[in-house]
Amino acid sequence: MPIKPSDPIALLSALIRCPSVTPDEAGALDLVQAVLEQHAFDVKRLPFQTDGQPRIDNLYATIGTDGPHLLFAGHTDVVPPGDENAWSSPPFDAVIRDGAMVGRGAVDMKGGIAAFLAAYARCVETNGPLPGRVSLLITGDEEGPALDGTLRVLQWLSEHDVRFDACLVGEPTNPNAVGDMIKIGRRGSHTGRLTVHGTQGHVAYPHLADNPIRALVPMLDALMNPPLDEGSERFQPSNLEITTIDVGNPATNVIPAEANAVFNVRFNDHWSAATLVAEIEKRLATAAANAARPGDAPIDWSVKWAPRVSEVFVTHDEKLVGTLAKAVETVTGRTPELSTSGGTSDARFIKDHCPVVEFGLVGQTMHKIDERVPLADLERLTAIYERFIAGWFGLESDR
Repeated sequence: MPIKPSDPIALLSALIRCPSVTPDEAGALDLVQAVLEQHAFDVKRLPFQTDGQPRIDNLYATIGTDGPHLLFAGHTDVVPPGDENAWSSPPFDAVIRDGAMVGRGAVDMKGGIAAFLAAYARCVETNGPLPGRVSLLITGDEEGPALDGTLRVLQWLSEHDVRFDACLVGEPTNPNAVGDMIKIGRRGSHTGRLTVHGTQGHVAYPHLADNPIRALVPMLDALMNPPLDEGSERFQPSNLEITTIDVGNPATNVIPAEANAVFNVRFNDHWSAATLVAEIEKRLATAAANAARPGDAPIDWSVKWAPRVSEVFVTHDEKLVGTLAKAVETVTGRTPELSTSGGTSDARFIKDHCPVVEFGLVGQTMHKIDERVPLADLERLTAIYERFIAGWFGLESDR
């Protein structure tokens, strides 16, 4: 029996039942395609594959040809459920309990996709065909390496001269209640791998070796002290975290030949990727010079930066932000905070193509055992999306 496109509960239940753990599509995109084709969307499936990586399936759907072009973006892939025995019900059964639907992806972010599909259906039922174009970009590679998902689809769309005027990403953005927060930007993210080279030797004869750990420790301290900045008007302070330290040494009586550390920086608008790299490399060079012993050779070190950096951004589009904020206030009575907090999302790719904001469900249970969404929240998000769609296209919605 076909799913009613305007029913977000039925849509979400069906989506959760597709165990689409990255990179498996598991029928989730097939389901989205079937629903969209009921509305006469032109649907394209866009598989991509990077050498050495699994094949990723993506979906791009569009309806309308003229007028303003609104994009909704999201992902059907989910993180693994973890210990399935720890769940109160099987993670892909979409069980409704105590007024909430339990299942992997309920919040992050199949709930957002279900709400938007239902919102579009309701909007056209109320207003008729929209005076413009609506598209959906749904990837299966957001929770994974993100090499062959949204980024590749956007490249394909640019090559085919497809342009957008605005984008809403349905990621969970609200900390406590639907209506708390709209994400209008994100800090940048960059990762580096620091390597200090030494000379392997016996711990009892340190003069015949060169221990790289002696230099690595003060160099890492220099990365974190002093803090990079104190924050800005729109952003919290930049933050550097050391995520791993490794010398690859199983022996306790051997000085290692090499010491490595990986660090990630979430940076605000005080920095660009270039100025951030310059600051960090300056700190490392100073610390290495100070760590060198008199008469010894300079510290041999290098830092390798990740090939892709997420730049910091803020969306200033008044129509996009204002229409969404008004929809939130109308439905929930809350004035949403316009925030740049949190990690990265596929908005980091979309920002290079059009103004983008993020708004979705409450994120407290995402990636956790018994991930769940209250059905009332799902209905509330659907109502917000419906009003947003109608408002962005300059229509009035009676719902």
